[in-house]
Amino acid sequence: MPEMTSAVFETLTGPLTLMRPGAGRSLRAWDAADELLVQQAQERLSGCCDPRVLVVDDNFGALALGLNSYSPELVADSAVLAGALPRNAALNPDVGDVAAVQSWLTPPEGPFDLVVMRIPRHADYLGWLLRWINGVLAEGGLLLAGGMIKHLPDRSVDVFGAAVTTEEVLPARKKARVVVCRAGVSLLDGWSDCWKGYGLDSGMSVQALPAVFARDRLDVGTRLFLPQVRKAVATLSEGSRVLDLACGNGVVGLTALEQNQGLSVTFSDVSSQAVMSVQRNLAACFSGCHVDVAHADGMPRDAGRFDLILLNPPFHEGGTVGDHIALRLFRQAARHLAPNGRLLIVGNRHLGYHRTLRQWFGDVTQVDANPKFVVFSAQRPQAGRS
Repeated sequence: MPEMTSAVFETLTGPLTLMRPGAGRSLRAWDAADELLVQQAQERLSGCCDPRVLVVDDNFGALALGLNSYSPELVADSAVLAGALPRNAALNPDVGDVAAVQSWLTPPEGPFDLVVMRIPRHADYLGWLLRWINGVLAEGGLLLAGGMIKHLPDRSVDVFGAAVTTEEVLPARKKARVVVCRAGVSLLDGWSDCWKGYGLDSGMSVQALPAVFARDRLDVGTRLFLPQVRKAVATLSEGSRVLDLACGNGVVGLTALEQNQGLSVTFSDVSSQAVMSVQRNLAACFSGCHVDVAHADGMPRDAGRFDLILLNPPFHEGGTVGDHIALRLFRQAARHLAPNGRLLIVGNRHLGYHRTLRQWFGDVTQVDANPKFVVFSAQRPQAGRS
């Protein structure tokens, strides 16, 4: 289980003890945007009779638990919330039962009287969320959208203006901002930016939804990675198990299948929009292959062992940047390698993954590099570290 750090989150209805997965005591389970959103929602819901409330993209449960007296429904792109929320609810038994977390794979249906939303860092995903919310807000319903000012998309004012009616921009507090909106007329149907993609030199094309990393271009690290992926899978026998961990749009695992369609490939990502994107790309390119797709925070449940694990580890989680996600994925990969299996990863050179990989693997080899990225092969988990 990931290390958890805890602190007390003060709300108008009382304190909450909250924890978050991660490394370092400076990482909290909420920020000033959560404080402002909960306060504004509680004030506006006071005196309302059975309002229907939806919380969108809560991080670790601060919004869900802070508003739990209103029995909010919950939807989040990230699988992190589904793991963090029950742990935080257990620390606060007085809040009562909490709703199950839904994702974009099976989103809730409206209408909702109030939607409370964390503003994402990426403009396209913000545009997607606002258009989806337009379709589920009740007549006269309200949207409270909040985030830390330094993490708001550069074009956020334009994105809001194109999708919803902004009623009020509340004064900033502790470098956080909340925007009060009413529904606009723009919906997801017919929105040209819903899917974006690119083609590979091999002729294969991939597409992705807005919450997916590098959905409209092949990023530099993956471009360096793919030739090594092709070499690695070319030596595998039919039926070998391959995992594309933190798969994004699935381009790495799809390249493995393109090289060797006899493989059994599993795709896993923390983002439900990534999972939906992989499902679309598989249907277009490899509908008859033996594949699984999992929405999971790291290793899929009951994953078993793999002959090859492919990984381009993320190094940011919301506004937090670091190697804590990569370290957790390395540890999980070591536990799920077959006896002669190996982990193949690409990462930014400055992150020094050759050092952290050696915490879990006895054989770490650099197989390719450019000035910014490095590709490593790691084998033989160390005795006693699995």
